Amino acid sequence: MKNHILSLFLLLAVCAAGLPAYAEKADRNKPMNIEADTLRYDDVKQITAFTGNVVLTKGSIVIRAHQIDVRQDPDGYQFGTITGAPDKPAFFRQKREALDEFIEGESELIEYDGRADTVKFIRSAVLRRLRGAALADEVTGGLIVYENLTDTFSVDGSAAKGAASGPVGRVRAMLTPKPEAATSAPKAGAAPQPGPALRSTTTLGSAPK
Repeated sequence: MKNHILSLFLLLAVCAAGLPAYAEKADRNKPMNIEADTLRYDDVKQITAFTGNVVLTKGSIVIRAHQIDVRQDPDGYQFGTITGAPDKPAFFRQKREALDEFIEGESELIEYDGRADTVKFIRSAVLRRLRGAALADEVTGGLIVYENLTDTFSVDGSAAKGAASGPVGRVRAMLTPKPEAATSAPKAGAAPQPGPALRSTTTLGSAPK
């Protein structure tokens, strides 16, 4: 059982690092703490379950859920399920490396597939990027999938209603411009540099002659 609990800790750390952001590197060396109302281990099914007001912290990582289940297949691949309560979705938060920015994610269900190396935010999924305490970007949909192997993520709005016969959902995104770096501002007293000359073209996409 001790080894299986250790596998759970490694799984959650990998799951946390699988978000579309440059995660805080120092988190991997921080101790992990888990609090829950109950812990159940099934040796036959190789499943460990933390249930009831589960709070996991590891450095800047914070995961809150009603239940966290983890299992390992015969080949050693790990699979995790993080489930929210009916009135409170599963929640994830982590600081970005070397920036005053945080990534937050919420959904009814979060699944980690160690074999495919993917993280899924399922039903009422939201991903946010915050600069300090201010919301910078937000993406919502029925299903958000992050693929570690290709460092890409996709958002599916059609899964928002949870049934093929229901209305088709929509992906919604709110994106703010990246703040200009202080070094980009012209120095005091310096004459402004002329910009490149614009030349007209009558064909879209063609190079100017």
